[in-house]
Amino acid sequence: MALSNHPNGPLCNQSLQIDRRGFLGRSLAVVSSLAGLAAGVSRYDQLAASEKSSATQFSLRYLLASCLYGYADLQEILPEVRKTAATEIDLWPKVHGNQREQLDALGVDRFQELLDRHGVRLGCLTRYDLGPFALTDEIRLASRLNCRLIVTGARGPTNLKDDNLRKAVRDFVEKMKPTLELAEECGVTIAIENHGNSLIESPDSMRWLAEAWPSRILSIAFAPYHLPQDTNLLSNLIRDLGEKIAVFYMWQHGKGCMTAMPLEDELLQLPGKGPLDFKPLLAALRDIRYSGYSSIFMHPYPRGRAIRESIPLVTAEVSEARDYLEQCLAGLG
Repeated sequence: MALSNHPNGPLCNQSLQIDRRGFLGRSLAVVSSLAGLAAGVSRYDQLAASEKSSATQFSLRYLLASCLYGYADLQEILPEVRKTAATEIDLWPKVHGNQREQLDALGVDRFQELLDRHGVRLGCLTRYDLGPFALTDEIRLASRLNCRLIVTGARGPTNLKDDNLRKAVRDFVEKMKPTLELAEECGVTIAIENHGNSLIESPDSMRWLAEAWPSRILSIAFAPYHLPQDTNLLSNLIRDLGEKIAVFYMWQHGKGCMTAMPLEDELLQLPGKGPLDFKPLLAALRDIRYSGYSSIFMHPYPRGRAIRESIPLVTAEVSEARDYLEQCLAGLG
């Protein structure tokens, strides 16, 4: 039977033509939708890849503390800085070191010449001796040397909690206001270390200090040594403080640093030597995209002594701790 003679022939043919047009339209719509979906997936993949890349590209910005070398001469210490993967040095005064006093003896110009010769920058001036209210001259010196950080300790009552502690922290920051205004003008950050038997000792005090000033000019020098050796507590505190951390001491408690002990026990303060697992801490630092300094650190007993018997051995200890930290970072994935 001819198609045209089929009862449904002409209508069926017309229907087929209409259906064909509809099918083609729907097909184009589906293809378009799939293309859009593919583009969306592609954009998602690119974003995910970018985020993964950012995570894997996270690195530590190492700062070398001069006091690890005791009272060694700056001309001996500066060639060691880059051997530890640092490019910047933190000068400590007596009793921990005497390199800050050496700067005064050398003079600014001669000191800058030494830095330039060894490809090193002055990253930090540590001035616990001056305290937070006598930093005017140090801020101006830091600015002159293009040093953007001064670390010091807090002043105020201790053993406070809750509202009394919060008020004491506010009062402390209020007293610091003239210093902070000068620091802001000079582009120098003042970082307060959390320290035992200090106003800024507990996690709460650190959080309230971070909240008490709107800019990063007032920041935290984060010392795990002086806090409970609890990776969850430390990691959460890192995330809470975020960009207000200016320097992070890669420093654990180990067996402490307040009494004489065998060298192997003293070195337990270093990353990779003692029991503290730094991997969760590094994960938290990566989460906040931490860009401040990381200082591999410990205290010898008595103060003023180098942490090892010679300059090369000090550098080797710092490098070993750095290798441990880098292995932890690589293990984060």
